Amino acid sequence: MEEVAAVRRAALAAVDDVEPDRLHERIDARLDDASLAPGVLTLVSAGATSDPPVDLADGVADRAAGVQLIYEGLSLTRQLAHDDPWVNGNRDTADLDILIADILVSRGFYLLARTEAADAAVSVVRSFGHDQTVRQTTDDESLDTALETDILELAVVAGVTAAGIRPTPTLREYATELATDGLPPNAELLGEEVADALRARAGAEQPSGDGTEAAADH
Repeated sequence: MEEVAAVRRAALAAVDDVEPDRLHERIDARLDDASLAPGVLTLVSAGATSDPPVDLADGVADRAAGVQLIYEGLSLTRQLAHDDPWVNGNRDTADLDILIADILVSRGFYLLARTEAADAAVSVVRSFGHDQTVRQTTDDESLDTALETDILELAVVAGVTAAGIRPTPTLREYATELATDGLPPNAELLGEEVADALRARAGAEQPSGDGTEAAADH
């Protein structure tokens, strides 16, 4: 699983300079335990839709890390909002965790800032904030699954635009399908079925030319 290792390396490298050590160690531990599906799907999307295949050392792993870090930060924020540890737990740990969440999201944004996925990343965070605000006022638990749907769509956008492919509605819809039961396992994302589906959808609805001109259609 070269893609899994590449995502983990790039994500850890992006937070390597975080201090103090206690903060850095908690971030490393969270990334070690994380599902790396968002980052893996970014790499799979890039690899499936590029010809010749993209090089993981050519900036694509950084895109994958950006998507992964944004997800980790937002999912930690969601967990804190639900558990409310400032009332029901350790306030010092909660203060540290909210700082970690902010760092993860900001580092993820930094990695995607100069890519065609930048606007999509902003949309994910805005949607998350709206959904969680509504969730707190309505107790609508169905809103909790929106983050996984949005982050997998971001992963596809970040991946296919690295290959010069326009992120069409068909590609975005496929990302939504992958998130039906939350984040899919890495093994599923790395299977040929997912790559073939991405390839087929990337081949449809593309404009003439190299396809890069509409990469940011958010």
